[in-house]
Amino acid sequence: MESQHSSTTTARAARAPLVFVLAAAVCAAALGWTYWAFVQTTTGQFADESAWQEAGVAAPDTQLPFLRFLDTLPTISVVIAAAAILFVAVRRHRYGAAAIAVAVIVASNLTTQLLKNVVFDRPDRGVATLDFNSLPSGHTTLAASAAAAVFIIMTPRWRPFAAAVGGAYSVLAGVATYINLWHRPADVVAALLVVGIWTLIGGLIIMRTGNRWNDWQGFGTGWASSRGWLGLCWALGPGSLVLSAVLYFSVQAIGPAPVPGTATLPLFFWWGLAWIVGVGFTLSAAAGWLFADQARRTSARAVVP
Repeated sequence: MESQHSSTTTARAARAPLVFVLAAAVCAAALGWTYWAFVQTTTGQFADESAWQEAGVAAPDTQLPFLRFLDTLPTISVVIAAAAILFVAVRRHRYGAAAIAVAVIVASNLTTQLLKNVVFDRPDRGVATLDFNSLPSGHTTLAASAAAAVFIIMTPRWRPFAAAVGGAYSVLAGVATYINLWHRPADVVAALLVVGIWTLIGGLIIMRTGNRWNDWQGFGTGWASSRGWLGLCWALGPGSLVLSAVLYFSVQAIGPAPVPGTATLPLFFWWGLAWIVGVGFTLSAAAGWLFADQARRTSARAVVP
């Protein structure tokens, strides 16, 4: 009995809370930098506004389908999250995990509304733009938090697949708000980072309390547990971030148009698109790797006599 108690205690301790806390702090710092760089500075406001203006020129034919998707996004997100949460609560009897998943959704969306409407403001930097703050994006937060809730309540076997599909769904929602001229790129990125913070906090609690079902059985060859899903996220995420950096600094080197949205080549639009894709899939890849690594370390400790 004493050996079993010692094994369980060691297994929980292997889920290092500091790693989750540090990762959440990195997301918070990135969120603060995004707000400062693209809302508080003239250069950032100009780039963000230019990307938004160019979206209407670069992708006019895609706006109607994406608009239809946005109209149904709240319903789709709620249905997906509710179905997954009800399944683990009713069928798997993981009531604590279900409650944490709901808390992640609520906390993410409340944080976005507080930041957008109370904490953050948009100063006048001489850039012709909307005179109110729209960062972070509420629609993107709703979609990404629903995907995050599904991800954290999955067993380790299903998390690689959930990370890739959830990341794709979040990115699609963010791109839709961008192309339909509802939000600038920085608004979408900020929303993804808000959800990233609460995913890590909720995930830490789940990993510390879900010993019974957070049982690592290794990456498999099956379609759900394949590490290929995380490899796909790693390829799309950092690769797109590098592309976005190249595009951004290329525009600055060439010299941006004197008025937002009047450039011959819509490089700011493509920069914003690559930035959203890069952040979304990088967060998915990092979360998938972190959760898998912590579950694997726990199981390794648990078998030590």
